[in-house]
Amino acid sequence: MGSYGIGVSRAVAALAEQTADDKGLCWPAEIAPADVHVVAAGKALQTELALDVSEKLSAAGLRVLVDDRAGVSPGVKFTDSELMGVPRILVAGRRSAEGVVELKDRRTGEREELTVDEAIARLTA
Repeated sequence: MGSYGIGVSRAVAALAEQTADDKGLCWPAEIAPADVHVVAAGKALQTELALDVSEKLSAAGLRVLVDDRAGVSPGVKFTDSELMGVPRILVAGRRSAEGVVELKDRRTGEREELTVDEAIARLTA
């Protein structure tokens, strides 16, 4: 008997190829490595808010990926988040002091500013 070499690896590669765009991967929510990618834009307050939100999302049962790298520019973090292709990206940025974060849909690119509580409610719904 022969094998045609159709396995999980090739299926995932085909899916990645079909769902990617010019910025990187766009995983379907069902197979994405995480439900939400939380990005701390860089300052201490932003990192603190990002970690707090990620803990709340994890407690609600979501798979969360956090980018809190120190010494890396926000632009690099945003580019990396798009390359990884997690369906929803939550950014703790300029308005962190006000308790406002930005929620981005990776596939459509739509962005909206929400309070932390609104963002958590939206992501866990």
